[in-house]
Amino acid sequence: MKDERVLVTGASGFVAIHCIVQLLEQGYPVRGTLRDLKREPELRATLSRFVDAGDRLELVEADLLEDAGWEAAMRGCAYVLHVASPFPLREPENEDDLIQPAVDGTRRVLRAAAEAGVRRVVQTSSIAAVIYGHGPDKHHFTESDWSNIHAPVGAYVKSKTQAERAAWEFVQSLAEDHPLELAVINPGWVLGPLPDTHQRTSGELVYQLLKGQPGVARNHYNGVDVRDVASAHLSAMTRPEAAGQRFICVGANFWMKDMAVILRKHFQPLGYNVRTNEIPSWLIRLLALFDPTIRLTVSSLDWWVEPSSERIRQALGWRPRSLEEMIVSMAESLIELKMV
Repeated sequence: MKDERVLVTGASGFVAIHCIVQLLEQGYPVRGTLRDLKREPELRATLSRFVDAGDRLELVEADLLEDAGWEAAMRGCAYVLHVASPFPLREPENEDDLIQPAVDGTRRVLRAAAEAGVRRVVQTSSIAAVIYGHGPDKHHFTESDWSNIHAPVGAYVKSKTQAERAAWEFVQSLAEDHPLELAVINPGWVLGPLPDTHQRTSGELVYQLLKGQPGVARNHYNGVDVRDVASAHLSAMTRPEAAGQRFICVGANFWMKDMAVILRKHFQPLGYNVRTNEIPSWLIRLLALFDPTIRLTVSSLDWWVEPSSERIRQALGWRPRSLEEMIVSMAESLIELKMV
């Protein structure tokens, strides 16, 4: 048993649940925040599938848009994993509905952490804060790159970029002798086992392929297993060399067709009609005129990106799972949870 309490924000989220599981497995006492404590029984039931939380898990109510609850949530915590941030399936009508909770919530969490004497905050950002808005000719990225939010990019890219910049600006504004440290994890598209039946944006690709969508677009992805994202958070929480660093967290780069081929191999024999034929990009662009979900994918059609994971591998000793394992485990969880 460890005596250093860890606060995890947005405790019912996909990444947050796996962070809590690993923290409890390693003996940490954990406090998680929920916007509404009515979700506590359901979350505890979900966690019980993976780990015996016992009395080592406390859940409290706190909203990213409200000051109430954050002082109490931080009390007695040595570390904070700030995971809470919306990840929508569709572009919102008003981009501020996405940007404001991300940016204001980040400032609110960091301010409360600084006042409470928290030692280190690990923030969940995204490669969305790294790779967008640079044009189709740029393919390789490192932690020194930032997304250009003045280019035509979506609200999610703006929300993650502005929230991460706000975090670094806040920490840099503190007195030099202030003990609060910041580390940031920038995951790619998060795959791996889903913990419950709540619709997760991350699971939509695998879900649609298992449901037999008519083909695949020429979209390229940078994937990572949720269990590896969680382990990266825990390493960044305690390793001295992680302080003041951002870490691209990507385990594999792949085209959508690569995912379809893996799913077809494993699940076609079980009766899932996974299509691997590529839909022409001109047709995707045409369909996007009528479908807002498809519209989100148009800007990345035919564009491949390879963000470097060298820093996280070297500094944190991070060793991610294979593409096949992260895809198959997500599909298996969708089937086990009777979502497809």
